[in-house]
Amino acid sequence: MNSDLFHRFKAKPARLVIADDHELARAGLRAMLSHQRGLELVGEASNGREALLLCRRVQPDLALLDVRMPEMDGLATCRAIKEECPSTSIILVTMHANPEYLLEALKAGAAGYVLKDLSQRDLLKAVHGVLRGESILNPEVVARLLQRLASETPTQEEAPGGRLSPREREVLQLLTKGETNREIARQLTVSVSTVKIHVEHILAKLGVSDRTQAAVRAIEMGLLRPTSME
Repeated sequence: MNSDLFHRFKAKPARLVIADDHELARAGLRAMLSHQRGLELVGEASNGREALLLCRRVQPDLALLDVRMPEMDGLATCRAIKEECPSTSIILVTMHANPEYLLEALKAGAAGYVLKDLSQRDLLKAVHGVLRGESILNPEVVARLLQRLASETPTQEEAPGGRLSPREREVLQLLTKGETNREIARQLTVSVSTVKIHVEHILAKLGVSDRTQAAVRAIEMGLLRPTSME
């Protein structure tokens, strides 16, 4: 999360939208997310195109999208929203965990996905985690997916506009492995607040809204290769 988004989240409720073509599913998400401290549900959509138009209009901090929706599915909607509203984080909501689909979700710009049978406590944990720029995915799963993404991505020259300082590159490599800010601070012998600042700078320089997408973007830009992620 960039510093502006972080301070906005700290100062006032984060603005959420939900999209699902099933009324009961939307009602369930609405019930779990409404009236929660620090969160404000600002809109709902019943298909992918409605979700895109809604996000374009209200510019939410986070969108929860059903994987299977008419007109535009979750992946296509995710790509479109991230293209028009890059600061909006996205969580895909699905019935079944599928590693292949998760890889496509990461490529599309999602912070990750959650299962529809998730408890309210776990859903809120995931939502707040993404809003803080954290990864909500299992570190081992993410590491494997990023290794695969790196092996599939053609080697390219590092983009001049995305250059990171040596310390930021160190932090990026560690967060790619699923390390928390506290763990990174301990390894680099710096304060947690210093790590938070580095992470904010990394997200801002890479133009992403969360740690998972920072790793994906770094691979796409040639900043990370498989050997640096082991």
